[in-house]
Amino acid sequence: MTSAELHQLLAAVRGGTVDPDDATARIVALLREAPYQDLGFARVDTHRELRQGFPEVILGLGKTPPQIAAIAERIVSSGQALLVTRATADAFAAVQAVVPGAEYHEVAKIISFQQGELPQGRGTVLIVCAGTSDLPIAEESAVTASLMGNCVDRLYDVGVAGLHRLLSEQARLYSARVIVVVAGMEGALPSVVAGLVEVPVIAVPTSIGYGASFGGITALLGMLNSCANGIAVVNIDNGFGAGAMASLINHL
Repeated sequence: MTSAELHQLLAAVRGGTVDPDDATARIVALLREAPYQDLGFARVDTHRELRQGFPEVILGLGKTPPQIAAIAERIVSSGQALLVTRATADAFAAVQAVVPGAEYHEVAKIISFQQGELPQGRGTVLIVCAGTSDLPIAEESAVTASLMGNCVDRLYDVGVAGLHRLLSEQARLYSARVIVVVAGMEGALPSVVAGLVEVPVIAVPTSIGYGASFGGITALLGMLNSCANGIAVVNIDNGFGAGAMASLINHL
């Protein structure tokens, strides 16, 4: 039973179309099952959607394609949506063999399979990206937020080296309910965006930049030291974390 199905069952009880005793029996039967499935090399958390509103997400890094496929098959067979981050084409081929309807988002390096109904976010999540080199992280954030039930808008290649590109799109900035800003190099873009809007800004430093960027540390420290209000910062290259946080805010 997914969280959407649980909500539907409770609504049916309130509406008088389902007997409360029958509903209780179904829920008790669900809770009697182990809250995870032990595959030996992994314990798949099949109750996470009930607790947090979205199923367990698979991090593809460090896992073999067969391992990813086995976990994905268990998640999908339990009626839940699938999201695999940092996935290779080989991992996608393995997943597709057991989940034929799976999709591969090549730029974002995400494997997805949507099923069931997720609650929709209240507004638009805007993903702002400084440069084309930052696109993989921006797309990871955008695809994540979209799969979690949000309307997503993309505003790309508007870094501070050409500030007029950003300022010409202020209407889109003002219409968003939460904004994710992805930038490398010196990481200045989130400060500019946050100084223009009244909504939360989630800053994502990327590892893009020359030697003194230290693999994203310069951008990270710059964002943490921003003088603008309303900025929260995730880890370097953590597009998924930013998309997930934006989704939580947009569903409040």
